[in-house]
Parts: sequence; structure tokens; C-alpha cells
Amino acid sequence: MATETLAQMDEDEKIALLHGKMPALLPPAKRAEGVVIGAGWVQGVPRLGIPALVETDASLGVSNLMNMRPGDHATALPSGLAMASTWNPELIREGGAMIGSEASAKGFNVMLVGGVNLVRDPRAGRNFEYLGEDPLLAGRLVGAQIAGVQSNPKMIATIKHFAVNDQETGRHVANVVMDEAALRESDLLAFQIGIEEGDPGSVMCAYNRVGGSYACENAFLLTDVLRGDWGFRGFVMSDWGAVHSTEAVLAGLDQQSGDQLDGKRWFSDELRPKLASGEIPQAALDRAAGRILSTIYRHRLDGWDERARQPIDYAANGRIAQQVAEQGIVLLRNEGGILPIAASAGKILVVGGNADKGVPSGGGSSQVAPVGGFKVFEQVSKDPMKSFARRAFGGTPPLDALRRELPSAAITYVDGSDPAAATAAATDADLVIVFADKFAAETMDHPDLSLDGEQDALIASLAGANPKIVVVLETGNPVDMPWHDQVPAILAAWYGGQEGGTAIARILTGRVNPSGHLPVTFPRSVDQLPNPKLPGSDAPKADKAARAIYGVQADLQPFDITYPEGSDAGYRWFDAKGLTPLYPFGHGLSYTSFAYGKYKVKGGKRLAVSFTVANSGEREGADVAQVYISRPGKAKRLVGWGRSDLQPGESSKVSIMADPRVIGDFDPALRKWVVPQGTYTVELARSATDIVERREVVLERLEVQP
Repeated sequence: MATETLAQMDEDEKIALLHGKMPALLPPAKRAEGVVIGAGWVQGVPRLGIPALVETDASLGVSNLMNMRPGDHATALPSGLAMASTWNPELIREGGAMIGSEASAKGFNVMLVGGVNLVRDPRAGRNFEYLGEDPLLAGRLVGAQIAGVQSNPKMIATIKHFAVNDQETGRHVANVVMDEAALRESDLLAFQIGIEEGDPGSVMCAYNRVGGSYACENAFLLTDVLRGDWGFRGFVMSDWGAVHSTEAVLAGLDQQSGDQLDGKRWFSDELRPKLASGEIPQAALDRAAGRILSTIYRHRLDGWDERARQPIDYAANGRIAQQVAEQGIVLLRNEGGILPIAASAGKILVVGGNADKGVPSGGGSSQVAPVGGFKVFEQVSKDPMKSFARRAFGGTPPLDALRRELPSAAITYVDGSDPAAATAAATDADLVIVFADKFAAETMDHPDLSLDGEQDALIASLAGANPKIVVVLETGNPVDMPWHDQVPAILAAWYGGQEGGTAIARILTGRVNPSGHLPVTFPRSVDQLPNPKLPGSDAPKADKAARAIYGVQADLQPFDITYPEGSDAGYRWFDAKGLTPLYPFGHGLSYTSFAYGKYKVKGGKRLAVSFTVANSGEREGADVAQVYISRPGKAKRLVGWGRSDLQPGESSKVSIMADPRVIGDFDPALRKWVVPQGTYTVELARSATDIVERREVVLERLEVQP
């Protein structure tokens, strides 16, 4: 059908599909009538029934960046790291279906959802949007989310940012230098798995360069890998302000997004004369337009009514957000069984974190104004490139939720701005709960891993005054904990979304048993990282010449990023180097206990693992049992997991058939994945470092197409 439609289109209509605008930057008179204002708008072909593409951010819900739709709110999911901490693809798919339904109801048909850049450095400002450091876990979860979004009629989802856009510092000028095998075994594998499982309509290419070429005009990424090896059948859109030439269309880019942010309108004004001269062949225009049309038809957008609006059941959607938040909270430490808080608790002091206002949100294009709005909303930078990175708190306040859960307790709150007063109040409490936050945002990486302001000193002072203390971390990244040994209980609650406060209170009081497991490693310090100094943190500022070459958004002079860990990101690096982290990948405690049994490992052509999990405690709970594999000279890798929700005394069987690509190596010469013949060690584990049982198995050589 796309071929027939394309044959009826003139050149202007084809070009119109190849570039989009940011409606908020258009004068009202130039905006299409009735179209909701969002991240982008691509003109359709009304006479042929081809609708406009109306685009919204992003992975955590329907964003309303800079209040472009005054007063419009949406259900805010918890952060990507919170979602990843659930290790629950089915729940993440349900969350994707929910935010996709809201996007559709608000008048959008493209959702820029599906961020799967790996967490390589815990200081990266956009980590909170993503799904952790492991390509298998992140790939399966993002695939589930995308499938959920696209389960809604007439909806296209993306996967982004392709590829290796793993930090914000210098994101418009940085060049990632990494060999092909390492790329394939880490960042690209996460995208590959996500595309296989989610079948997104679009891929969004990144700002940075890879191997010297911009990601949005990188023929190796967009043509050789994405379409040639993986058989991707959708279209490639650019990130906003990521296009640098008309020739990008020859490399595999199909659509220039938000062209007001680029130096030139490469896919419209600059394209026409090159088509006329033959520098860009008509076949390239037809190929790009045809891919967009094919995706529109495959997702049945033809006949879409951009003025249609549907009612939204925010109460039902909030319950999904709450479930994600509850399953994503990780109990890091619980010495002496200080948690859960007893119903008979006496005097409880709650300190800091705007706990009386709500829970924090990450900043940038993914920020979702929750139902009820933000109670705290602060601009953190006057730099025009960072002005949309705003610190905000909203959703359900933890203080209110704790008072609902513990009606007999005397709960008081101090904001922590006066450390001496807070410490004095702590001496008279039966329990102290400190909410500690660290703001993270697009465009801004962290200089270190410390909490914002003087919170570390405040926690140490409170712990010195009262040994019964719980710290609730509301962060978008792993953080340092210089006070760690003074604090008996620590929760990683991340950014909790719409119902974050409710979820925290239900976990603290035992109404819900914590089941989250870390999707990232918490290092003891930056000295344990592959790059102790953040790449580009000392790069010179961009001058006029650099901006002329690299675009108006260039903030630094170009620099290279080298990743010494290669494919061994996160826990793999710690394993390869024999480093002991503060908290390992996969770690998470429960209020009950679990026992493993009947562990079986079968080798040969494919690795198969099975075992049983039993709830050996006295509370209902969920366990995430993990399986890792290693061989001499190689760091361990996650090959699968099983999440089991069990009543006391109940057991379940977990079976895992390992993906050969996770076990093997990518051989660029053969252009295949190769599992070498040999003896492998297979670990049944509670985390990357907490091993329950090891088995050796012999695997035969296996070659797999890329």
C-alpha cells in the first residue's frame, strides 16, 4: 500500500514527511489547527489520507515540557531505574500500555518512548531515564515497554538514542571510540534485543559521534547494522538538533526532527536543490518517504483523527504507577530488622527531601507533570541549553502516606534546613526517617556521587543522635554513602512517580514486601570506575567556530570518549577487575526469605538452566533469582532471571534458555556471534556477587547470525 501511495505523491509531499517542527516554537498562526502541542509535528498528506505525525516525550509518561500545554497533567511513571529494578517485563509492558493510552487520548500518535542507553557511568545525568547497565535486562524491559505502548491502536513508539549516547557532557560533539565487538556485545545488543521484542515503528539516532561519524549519518549503524544485520523495517528519526548534513539521508536517516534546532533545514530547504542537481538521487527521497509511509500503514495510522480526544481514568492509571513504584523500591540494608515499621511505633521524626510536598522528578524532556501538578518547581540553571532541566517534586507526599499507614504514631516533620534543630529533634524520636535526594537531568552530568547540598553531613549528624534511623534515597543514580555504617536501614526509592510517596510508605510499614533488585552497581567511590574522571569534564568551552561546525547546541570543543571497560560495563567491570562494590548489581533484600533447590544445568548446543524457588519465610514476597555465566579470561554475564511471587511455603520452578549472544563473542571478521567450545561456570545467584551455587558445563561451538 505504501508503494501505491508513494507513486501518487509529488516531491513536496514526499519532502514534507522527511522533516518535522517543534510546534511550541511556531507562531500560533503557523500551527496546524486542532493539533496538540508536543515535542514534534510532521506534516501529513491529507488528500491521500496520510495523517500528520504528532509526537510526545517520553518514557515515563506524557511530558508537558515547559508547560507548553498550560495545566495539562499526566500519570507519571517512576524513573527508568525504578522500572528496571522490578525485573518484571510483564509489569513494564502494562506501564507502557498505560502511558501509550494517555498519549493517544491526548491527541498524539507517536511516543518518543524506549530509552535504552546503558548506564556506563553513575554520574551521567540521564541515567534515571534508562534501564540499567546490563544489555539483556535493559533490552528485554525496553522491548516490553515499547510493545505495551504500541498495543494501543494507531500508535508508533521509538527506541533511543542510537547509539552509545551514555553521558550528557559534550553530547553534541563527543566521539565514542570503541571497537565493533565491544559495541555489539553491550550497547548495540541492548538495542537489538529491544527491537526484536518490541518491534518499534521508529529508531531515534543520537547526538554524539561513533567512530568519527555522527550517529544520525553513520552508515555503519543505520544501514549495515540496523537494517542489514537486524532487518529493522521502520524509519529512523533524528534526535532534536542532531542532523548535520543532507547526505545523512544516504546513510540511512529518514526524518529530521525539530528542524528549528538544527543549523539548517537539511531535509527540506537544503534537500531540494540537491535533488534537482542529482547530488541526492530521487531514489533516496523515495526510500526515506517509503519507510515512513510503510510504518504509518503497518501501525494503521491512516484514518487517524488528530482532533479526537478520549477520557482518561487517572485513578486506574495511578494504580499501575504505584505498582511499578512498589516493585521498583530496593531494600539495600536492614540491619537488626529495623524494618518494617511496627504498627505500634511511637514517635517518628521525618526529615528532609520535601517529604511533605511529594517525591522528586528527573529533569529534561522526560519530565512528566503528575496529576495534581508539581508542588515544588525550580529552575536550576540560567544557561539556555539547560533551562529545561527543572527540579520538581510532586505526586503523593511520603509524609501524608506514612500518616495514613501509621495512624497511631506521632509523626513530625522537619525540612532539614537547620541541621542543629533536626538533630535535636532526632534525640527525642523512637525512629528517624531521612529522605535524601539528588537531582538529575538531561543536559547535566554530576561532578561526583555525593548527595546534593549538605545532606551527607545531615545524615551523619542524625545517625549520631539516634541509632534507629532509616535513609530513603530518592535519586536518579547510584550515590556515595559516607554515613553507610551508621545507618541500619537504607532504601533506594529512586524517583517514585505519581504514587511514589504511597509506595514508599507501604514498603516501610510492611504493607508491601520489598522485591526490587538493583539494575546498576553502586561503587564505593569514583576511583572504582573505568573513567574516574568523567570524559569531557575538562574539555574547553565551544567557541564560535565550533558552534558553526557542530551546531548551535554545541557547548564544548569536540573530544573523544574511550571506555576502558569495552563490553564489560557495570558489574562485568567489577568482576573482571576483582573490585568489591558498595552494593552489587542484582542486590535486593526482602522481609521474608527464599531457598533455592533442584539446580540443573544442561550444556551442548544451547545452555538450559532450571531450579526451584521456595518462600521459606513467614510473609508473602517476590524473589528475583539470577543466573550468570563466565569462562576463563572473560567477565561474568547475566544470562537470565526468574521473578517469583510466592506465599509462605509456596515454591515455583524457573527455567531459562540462554541467548547465545549473551554467552558468546561477536567476531567482526566472521560477522557472526560465536560461542567458543569449552567449559563454562554457571552461577545461580541472589546478585552478581552473592552466589548460591556454581556448576560447570561444557558448551559446543555455536555460530549465530548477527
